[in-house]
This record gives sequence, structure tokens and C-alpha cells, in this order.
Amino acid sequence: MNQKVIDHDRLTQVMSRLGDAVVDPLLWPELMESICAAVGGSAALLLQSDVRTPDVPRTKSIDEATQLYFADDWQTRDPRAIGFPRMMAGEVVTDQDLLTPEQIRADPMYNEVLFPFGFRWFAGIGFWADAAAWALTIQRTQHEGPFDEADKRALARLAPRLTETATLATALGRVVLSSMTNILEKVRQPALILNRQGFVVSCNAAADAGFDQDILVRNRRLFLGDRNAMAKYHRLLDLIRSSPDSVALPTEPIVIRRAARPPALIRVLPIDGAASSVFLGARAMLIFSNLSPRPPLDAKLIARALDLTAAEARLTALLTGGMSVQAAAAQLEISPATARNHLKSVFFKTGTHRQSELMRLVLSLA
Repeated sequence: MNQKVIDHDRLTQVMSRLGDAVVDPLLWPELMESICAAVGGSAALLLQSDVRTPDVPRTKSIDEATQLYFADDWQTRDPRAIGFPRMMAGEVVTDQDLLTPEQIRADPMYNEVLFPFGFRWFAGIGFWADAAAWALTIQRTQHEGPFDEADKRALARLAPRLTETATLATALGRVVLSSMTNILEKVRQPALILNRQGFVVSCNAAADAGFDQDILVRNRRLFLGDRNAMAKYHRLLDLIRSSPDSVALPTEPIVIRRAARPPALIRVLPIDGAASSVFLGARAMLIFSNLSPRPPLDAKLIARALDLTAAEARLTALLTGGMSVQAAAAQLEISPATARNHLKSVFFKTGTHRQSELMRLVLSLA
């Protein structure tokens, strides 16, 4: 066994760079590689105490083992999880603190996930991302040797810096996400944000105003009355939960048929930049089209642009807003026959033949 010695100067240099990951979460694997080089480790990954998903940042060296870890559900049976309370109390925890040598040799997780990839020794450093408990876990091989008390004291220096970085990343990510949805709100574009578990973490007022019995958010989950659309949405959620951020999300819109309104569309956009912080967990933005009827255009503008009478323009404005001829006639307090005559005149003056053609023409004025 060749016990590795921690390079304190190199560790200090890495700690000074952790803040870079606040604005660029993609730097975490590179930073963890540097931490491993400074502390004599071969691999590292970040784990949350209560919500564990396979897209956690990690070094490339432990990628295959991490995939196996989550594929076989070891995250719910990891014997080292009992050390989380001690980590969050400020202690750097190692295998020897939690298990006897005999227990380690006999444990299925060690034998099926760690030993086959050459990993033997573990150290966990707890830190906070706002109110969420996380740990940076570092693995050493048999050749590199276990972490001793001096190593643990050196690694403890990372904890406050990790907490500062993760908390700042969470706060900045929330600001960026809020800005994204607020900008869309200003142009009355309904949108919401999903996290990696498929929960709605943010929803703007335009989306709230357009939800009904066919499209709604309940207990932080989006529900669609259209079964076919809901099946496609569930496939999207499965992809979000099981794939890393590098996997592209579907670009084909989800069409939602509704009982009392025209169909709506959902388009999926990825979250990137500071908003994609692993500590915040945002994974996708859903943009809704045709969620609510468009407000009718000003009838005076329509009259001037298309050379219509005031009565014809008022009817056209209501039809363009999504009303039927019968409903528009009732609101204008005219008979359906009069409304149809007005519509025929509008078709003639505008060179259109169907309401859909007229609607496209009028909406082009907006």
C-alpha cells in the first residue's frame, strides 16, 4: 500500500476556483478532478442526502460505477448513508468510521459496485446548498490507501467553501429562472419550469391564468386531460429523470386536445447556464402555445387596415379572439343572420373564403 499525501497548496488553489462553478455548473467534473489530484483520490461525485438521481456531477473515472449504482438501486441501500448526519454536523466521514473491515469485505454494494472498478476507500465531506444537504464523496484505490485523521482534517477545509459555492449557485439559479419566466410573462407567453424529478418548480402568471380542467398543476405536478398527450408527457418525464443534462430533450411539440377549447401545444426547452445548477435541479422549461384565447384586436385598427365598416370590424375582432359566429352575434346584440351577412361582406372585402384565412390575415396585423 502506498499512502497518498495531500498536497495542501494544490488543494487551496482548487478551493479558490470553486466559485467558477456558480456561473458555469459544467465545471464541476473538472474541479472534482483537480480535488482528486490534490488529495490523492481517483474519483469523486456529488450526492444529495434525500434525492438521488443518476445525473449528479462526477469525475469520468467513476462514471461506469455510478451508472451501475443507480441502475441497480444501490442509492437506497448504500451502507455509507448512515454517515450523512455526521457529515452534516461537520465531520469528514470515512469507511472506517462507519463499518468494520469484515463488514466492508462482505457488503454487497462494495463487492458489486466499488471493488470491481478498483475503488476501495471512501471519504465524505458534507455541505449545504441553501437548505439541502449534500456531500462530496471521494474514492481512493487499494494502492492509494485509506484516508487517515490528517487527511480528514485537510478535507474538512472544503466544507465551508462548498457550502458557500452551492448556496450561491442555488440563489443565482433561482434569479435566472425567475428572469426567464418573467420575460415570457411580459409578452403573455405561458411557461413553467420542471426539475429533474418532474416537479413544477416555477410557473408564470400567464400559465396560471390559462390552466383549466384539461391542463392544470396539482401538488407540483402537471396533469393533462388528453390521455395521448399525457402519455407523451410521461415519456418526457422518464427521460428527464433518467438521463444526464447532456442528453437532448425532445423537440417535437406535445399536442393537447381539449374539450371546450382549441388544442394547445407544449414545447420543451432545456435549461442551461447558471440556471442548470445541480443544486437547484431545474431541467426543462415548458412553453405553452394557444393556452388561452388571444385578446381581440382593436376593432378600429381592423376597420382602418381592412377598410371594413365599424360593425364588420367589431364582428371580425370577436371571431379572431376565438368566438363562434353565434356567440359573437349574441355579444353584439344582433341576429345570427345579420352576423353571417357581415361575415360574407368581410370575406368579399378581404379576399378570404374561410374564417381560418380571415383569422390569419387579421392576426398578421398584431
